Amino acid sequence: MPANSTIEISSVYGPVDSWRLGKSLGIDLIMSPSTCSFNCTYCQLGFIQKITTERRIFVPTEKVIKDFLASNWKVADVITISGSGEPTLAKNIGEVIREIKKITTTPIAILTNATLLNDPEVRSDVIEADILSVKLDAPDDETLQAINRPASGINLETILSGIKKLKDDIKSLNPNSSILTPKLQIQIMFMPQNKNKTKELATLLSEIKPNEVALNTPTRPYPSGFDIITRGAHGEDAKKIQFSTKPLKQLTLEEAKEIEENLKKLTGLNVISVYE
Repeated sequence: MPANSTIEISSVYGPVDSWRLGKSLGIDLIMSPSTCSFNCTYCQLGFIQKITTERRIFVPTEKVIKDFLASNWKVADVITISGSGEPTLAKNIGEVIREIKKITTTPIAILTNATLLNDPEVRSDVIEADILSVKLDAPDDETLQAINRPASGINLETILSGIKKLKDDIKSLNPNSSILTPKLQIQIMFMPQNKNKTKELATLLSEIKPNEVALNTPTRPYPSGFDIITRGAHGEDAKKIQFSTKPLKQLTLEEAKEIEENLKKLTGLNVISVYE
């Protein structure tokens, strides 16, 4: 359905098959227009319609829970808060997590670009989830601008600061445990612009020390306009997109395996890959 026709669109979609998380039920706290603090060159939503760091409520919690109860939530392996932009922009993300946890014990994951993690309120909200998948595509500001095209005021220093504060908050929940709970995963989208930055990224990963590193490469095309179906478009659903799309350059299997092995060797961390 095109972006200008949002009547009766559910804030819950799927479940879809996620290589990282299994059968994933999506929660969209943004909806339309697409709104994010990044405008990534590979985003399956296409060019982001509103680029901002201002938090507000986009979708009332009552609607999200109503849509959730009407969905096929019982078959999901995980509930993933992602959708039509950066989910931490939604001021009710913490409330939504708490309400869903009253209904089910299914793990809740958040996919975030980390741009708002310097805000203590945001960290307090997201730490209620079970899995925090945090984006880190760039080891320097030049690459950040080339790939992620962030909102004004966002740079690598602010992003890294937020991630490290989040990790400190997680550790404070279980100070005597060597395992981070909730799980902290760093996700990296490898493209031609950053595929030769493995050593630099490894240095940052060694500083952060997440539970896991997830390596990705663009597997979905870049649409010329926003169609809300692209928030979870996999397989046959991707063919329903009403806008034209263009394929993005991916890593070869050989490149991906080399990067994976190098990161494992340089960091000693658990590394998973979309190619596995």
